[in-house]
Amino acid sequence: MIGDRIKQARKASGMSLRDLAGKAGITAMAISKYENNQSTPSSGILLELAKALGVRTEYFFRRAKVELHEVEYRKHSKLPKKVLHQIEGNVLEQVERYLALEEILPVNPIAEFKLPDGLPNRVNDFGDIEQIANHVRDAWELGRNPILDLTGTLEERGIKVFQSNILNGMKFDGLACQVNGAPIIVVSSENPGDRQRFTLAHELGHLILNGRLSKEQDEEAAANRFAGAFLAPAAEVVKELGERRTWFEPRELCVLKKAYGLSMNAWLHRALDLFVINNVTYVEMRKLFTKHGWHKKEPCDDYQKEVPQVFTQLVFHALAEDLISESKAAELMGKSLVDFRAIRKVDHAKSVAHQ
Repeated sequence: MIGDRIKQARKASGMSLRDLAGKAGITAMAISKYENNQSTPSSGILLELAKALGVRTEYFFRRAKVELHEVEYRKHSKLPKKVLHQIEGNVLEQVERYLALEEILPVNPIAEFKLPDGLPNRVNDFGDIEQIANHVRDAWELGRNPILDLTGTLEERGIKVFQSNILNGMKFDGLACQVNGAPIIVVSSENPGDRQRFTLAHELGHLILNGRLSKEQDEEAAANRFAGAFLAPAAEVVKELGERRTWFEPRELCVLKKAYGLSMNAWLHRALDLFVINNVTYVEMRKLFTKHGWHKKEPCDDYQKEVPQVFTQLVFHALAEDLISESKAAELMGKSLVDFRAIRKVDHAKSVAHQ
């Protein structure tokens, strides 16, 4: 109902009833009645609410009822409830548009996510996790080379990947959840690519390892180990670094970061995990990183950001097949018609088509 949609959009925006009332020029009492479905806003009021909330008016009439299940935040779960509402509201809005598009397409070209066959029932130690990461790579035919497009790799196998810029400047890495039984991973669009990739691999680790760990095993540590092993397999780490080292040149780690999309700090962890360096060397290198501030900002260039592509591709596929109008395509992408046409470059496309 419209009231539910107004409430969801308001929570996603981080506004209180009073905030929205002031921005839309409507009393807080009236908005409360709308949200509780005790009164129905006129078309003019809906336009004002849409402007204040930063949504299109079509948003209020979207029929999809979506709920996020098993929501888990990476690293920074102790965020204020208001902020969590913003994140989840932003994710819900994106998921609803994705599901609305899937309903339009006669055949969904993306397969449902399935765990690879042959995974062990129990994980005894972190050595098992190294083998599981290799098993997933083999099942997905990824070999052992660096995975250049991790988001695309996950999307092709039925994991929906979204990005959120709600927490620009705040410490949010990502979250994982389930919608209609399908896995969803959300990463911050503001983070550098290597951090996005580790979050994606970490959340994949939770999916793969779910139900395989004992109560004594730390799930977060296990997911971190999977992420490192999935992004930089053990054999490749030893090949790149050697079997034993007593020190690394920072520039060497920069080169590896660029090749694998794994941060310099994560390479230190991988070297420690695989006994390439001992704990003394690890601690000394961490001191060096802290001294220069490299634990916060690494000295080499940021790795390129991950960009989800499947949803955009499907929108333009549906538009090309006349399954949706240009206005509907703009709505699905959360853009104004003007902005969508700029993305589509419709004038150029028409001129080329008639040459």
